[in-house]
Amino acid sequence: MTTVVARIADALAPSISHAFGVMGNGNAHVIDAIGRTPVSYIAVRHEVATVAAADAFYRASGRLALATATYGAGFTNTITALAESVQAAIPLVLLVGDAPTSGARPWDIDQRALAASVGAPTFTVGRADAGRVTIAAISHALTHRTAVVLALPYDLTTAEAEDEGTLPEPARAMRAEPRDPEIAAAASALSRARRPVILAGRGAWLAGAGAPLSRLADATGALTATTALGRSLFERQEFDLGVVGGFGQDDAMGLIGRADVVLVAGAGLNQFSTRFGTLFAPDATVIRIDDRTPEAHPAVTIPVHGDVALAAHALLAALPPAGASDPAWRETLLTDAARFRTREDGVGICEDGRLDPRSVATHLAGILPDDRVAVSDGGHFLGWSNTYWDAASPNRWLMVGTAFQTIGLGFGSAVGAAAALPDSTVVLSTGDGGGLMALADLDTVIRTTRKGIIVVWNDAAYGAEVHVYGRMGIGTGPMLIDEADFAGIARSLGGRGDVIRSLEDFAGVEAWLASGEDGVYLLDCRISPTVVAPYQEEIFDHALERCRTEPVRSGR
Repeated sequence: MTTVVARIADALAPSISHAFGVMGNGNAHVIDAIGRTPVSYIAVRHEVATVAAADAFYRASGRLALATATYGAGFTNTITALAESVQAAIPLVLLVGDAPTSGARPWDIDQRALAASVGAPTFTVGRADAGRVTIAAISHALTHRTAVVLALPYDLTTAEAEDEGTLPEPARAMRAEPRDPEIAAAASALSRARRPVILAGRGAWLAGAGAPLSRLADATGALTATTALGRSLFERQEFDLGVVGGFGQDDAMGLIGRADVVLVAGAGLNQFSTRFGTLFAPDATVIRIDDRTPEAHPAVTIPVHGDVALAAHALLAALPPAGASDPAWRETLLTDAARFRTREDGVGICEDGRLDPRSVATHLAGILPDDRVAVSDGGHFLGWSNTYWDAASPNRWLMVGTAFQTIGLGFGSAVGAAAALPDSTVVLSTGDGGGLMALADLDTVIRTTRKGIIVVWNDAAYGAEVHVYGRMGIGTGPMLIDEADFAGIARSLGGRGDVIRSLEDFAGVEAWLASGEDGVYLLDCRISPTVVAPYQEEIFDHALERCRTEPVRSGR
């Protein structure tokens, strides 16, 4: 007879290649069963990293991954990362132990209710249906683009499973065909546009819409731009304005503000990407394509429900041979390109004797390998890595934590990215606050990553809070962090590490990169807290406008 855990492992194996876990009493037997399949199992050090790694694995590769933890405390430790995955629409399966079928023990909790509170459905296996329930969980994750929990009752961990026959294939999401009247309305608006802009997000990448959207931009004479999660989607970078919102360049955002028609493809238009509602001109026609049924957005005038790639092809077919765009619209970007792409280099060393983070970001932009996948934790430092560094494609820039506004997922996310794209160099950005929160899995990054660079933006503070609430007059004492020696910790765990107090201190990592050696190199960059990222200034201004009556999500 086949055991329940073997049935689960065999049902998972065709759909996943990697599992990330922390072993405990409730999942030890199923981890052993997974080890008998072709699935690669990577042990992490904290349960939150199991989900963060599986999340990042999907973002980088587009392939489903498994996270696993035990019941009770193991499960509760995953919740922050699970909430992030749900809100970011990341498919993954979290396999956890659960209370026995005979009833809860004193240390058991209502795991189903806790998972539901962050939006994750739970699928509980039984003796008679372990394989089919596992397939149902995979299908739900893929078709609904969400994280799901697969629960294994404790008394079934060594139980025999009943015969289920041949298991079905997991279901896959169907592409939603756009409606003809919506396409006609959108095509009509685009055909009349004098100054069109096409703005794409991660949804456009997932739909494989880069090529048709690029052709649509050429057909309409549009400038292009992306959200932070859609960067480098378009083929004609000479007409691209880069990332929108607080990470965008001011003059480039000014051009978007002049657009008379904006086509938004696979982007959510949140407060940060729209500069708190000020990015588009008040009279601009805004078309939004989304394959989900989004909530009404005040800026959107023509909603198009459907797959982004299918909608882009339909728009290309519906457009007249010649549009109305002003030829000077694109020429503006060609003739004065530097004006729309220049960033402040910084001053090197600030008056407090610490590095200007703009100078650090500029220097790193010149030495980081081109073949890289960048991973970013949450925090004030997002304004430097996101603003100054390029990405080869959307799946090579992972911002894990921004959907749920959390910090501390960076090291776990780097583990998943390294497993998904093992031939590329992983470049992780984290702050000292988030880095200390996730410190256990610095070991995992060093242990499992072929080649990686960790940049710790160390300002000895929770910078996002300092630059919003500190400026409001709230005492900054609780916002400060005793300066930690991250480089020393990295070396103690088998990695390389340097404290960076001047631009000359990058010589060590530059020599290492030139040598072609593998390994993980941590750069503990002692940056000044006096330099405020532009996106943080926007948050502060918005907080003042709300008269300090409501807490602001500050980058945490």
